[in-house]
Amino acid sequence: MSAQKEDKRIYILKEEKPAKAVLKLGLPLVAGMFIMVLYNLVDTYFIGLTRDDYQLAAVNLAYPIMMIAIAVSNMVGTGAASLVARSLGAGETEKANHTVTVGVVLTVVNSGLMTVIGLLFLPQIVQGLGAKANTVVYTAQYARVLFIGSIFTMGGFTLGQLLRSEGSVKISIMGMVVGTIANMILDPVFIFGLGLQIRGAAIATILGNALSTGISLWFYISGKTLLKMRWNYIRPTKEILKEIFWVGVPATLETLLSSVAYIVNNNLAVGYGELTVAAMGIAQKIMTLGNYIYQGMASGVQPLMGYNYGAKNYNRMLQVLRAGLTVVSSIEACVMLVFGIFAPQLIGIFTENPEVIAVGSRVLRTIMCILPFVGAVSMSRTSFQAMGKPQYAFGITLVRQLILYVPLLLILNHFFAFGGMIWAQPITEVIMMAVSVGMLYRILQKLRREV
Repeated sequence: MSAQKEDKRIYILKEEKPAKAVLKLGLPLVAGMFIMVLYNLVDTYFIGLTRDDYQLAAVNLAYPIMMIAIAVSNMVGTGAASLVARSLGAGETEKANHTVTVGVVLTVVNSGLMTVIGLLFLPQIVQGLGAKANTVVYTAQYARVLFIGSIFTMGGFTLGQLLRSEGSVKISIMGMVVGTIANMILDPVFIFGLGLQIRGAAIATILGNALSTGISLWFYISGKTLLKMRWNYIRPTKEILKEIFWVGVPATLETLLSSVAYIVNNNLAVGYGELTVAAMGIAQKIMTLGNYIYQGMASGVQPLMGYNYGAKNYNRMLQVLRAGLTVVSSIEACVMLVFGIFAPQLIGIFTENPEVIAVGSRVLRTIMCILPFVGAVSMSRTSFQAMGKPQYAFGITLVRQLILYVPLLLILNHFFAFGGMIWAQPITEVIMMAVSVGMLYRILQKLRREV
């Protein structure tokens, strides 16, 4: 790795104009995450070609397993990435190298545990996900493959976060792109060519994740990254473990709480028919196009906030926050407009069933209302994680999921049935935008005054 490339990465984190730095780190991640969206959309599209809406429903019912795998890897990835960025900002390169190595080892251990537990308790898990008579077999087939391939799903996610924490955004994107292209090619081969249907979709997804993980590992091993994995750093220190879990455990709980909310949502939707679950699943998958914009921008802001927090440059942190909020809200407003106009056409890509198209369009036109607001919530949460203040990030999620969203789901479903239930998320995000941004802004102002 040349000094010039190292200096360029550090320059973006330290000195680049805030709006330009946000775009340089955020837009490649948004592009990469758009590619990641294809993992789910491609599966949904090809399964839709089977003309079996119960298989479509099963993909949606099994999706929390992917969310849980990401939650567990998020524990290591977010915690380690936060420590890496802060260590680089403080000039502690060897500590950053040690953290990367420990992060990879912990991910391997966690993925092995998830595979064993998932396979041992598969019937109970499928039942808990809300699968009924017409979907239980399909959900089990899809879930079994996801559990077996946990190491690749979790490995790719963690390595991507570690690469981004050092500013190696393009390398992390390359793994995503190649893995997704492989998934697109393998889906029809396994679903139709080998006649494996929904099981084939899951196998194609795992193989794509395996390729993505392998590419990220190769970049580390070949020395093309700023930081290095080293054998003598496999054993963690108490300090590094404490730092990783201090930030990482709340991050994991955030994603797990989101998974719980997703499962509650699906179980309520099943009460309106299994085809309603299929319709909601399609709408939610399309929404990931908008979701990954704010997630990509928030992930791009995270190393900027972490580096400058480590360097105690609080003025720059405020500038980065303002620039990030302006960019992400403007983009998401445009996406919302597209979803509102073309909702039936977008749902119709995945199914020909008029009932599924009608319900899916209604859901999409409702939940799209979160987009101008939820980016601010995500950016605030990742900023707290980058600063090594996970208690604030977890507080945002706790209020968001357990105090607002899940109760609103139950209350609005009780009084207004399905039409009320789907408004729970937009109402939640409007409230949380004001709470999370206000809290982060006040903390940054306080830090700036103390310097």
